Amino acid sequence: MARLPRLYLPGCAQHVIQRGNNREACFYNETDYKAYLSFLKDAAAKYQVAIHAFVLMTNHVHLLVTPENEHSVSRMMQAQGRKYVQYFNYTYGRSGTLWEGRYKSTVVDADNYLLTVYRYIELNPVRAKMVNHAADYPWSSYRGNAMGKPVQLLTPHVLYHQLGKTNNERQAAYQGLFKGLVSENDVATIREATNRGWALGDERFKEQVATQTGRRPNPLGRGGDRKSAAFRQNQ
Repeated sequence: MARLPRLYLPGCAQHVIQRGNNREACFYNETDYKAYLSFLKDAAAKYQVAIHAFVLMTNHVHLLVTPENEHSVSRMMQAQGRKYVQYFNYTYGRSGTLWEGRYKSTVVDADNYLLTVYRYIELNPVRAKMVNHAADYPWSSYRGNAMGKPVQLLTPHVLYHQLGKTNNERQAAYQGLFKGLVSENDVATIREATNRGWALGDERFKEQVATQTGRRPNPLGRGGDRKSAAFRQNQ
């Protein structure tokens, strides 16, 4: 079956997942994490991708980004991925692939899911029981978004700016979002949309995606899409 083209909407954020091949570790020590972030920063600047949130887990990476154009994210991921693999293979005397095929991605309905995806990404180490709080994990964007730590890689999304009038107000409001975990339903919804390449949003957003991209934003129901003219004509 042919792969569906990636979804893209101008100005629309995307959630991106990059996994290690066979779930093997991609990072062994602090130097590895720093190298990945350095390569990512350079590639994001070169290909005009704004990075709003990130987390580097042991064997995979999550990003929340807004690309400048349709090819920005793919070019960024190819560039930083290539450089990091070269670095990793040289450092550890290995060869071959490091990443599990293509990265996964989905467009994100900002009004309904953007801040939830921020939380989903930065709470990954908590869900994995690696730390008790997002602030305890050094390889995510939480300390930048919630605590004001300078992170050159980060570009706040407009909805983040709307959390308050000052940096202190925004950081306090952001910290308030982390008083609980993301619901299991939202976690499942985000995972499915990203892994399958479907739009993450409400029905209005999905209709917008379909109209602007000409591509299905979600899977067909069993037996076909009963609302489609094509399905009715075949009955």
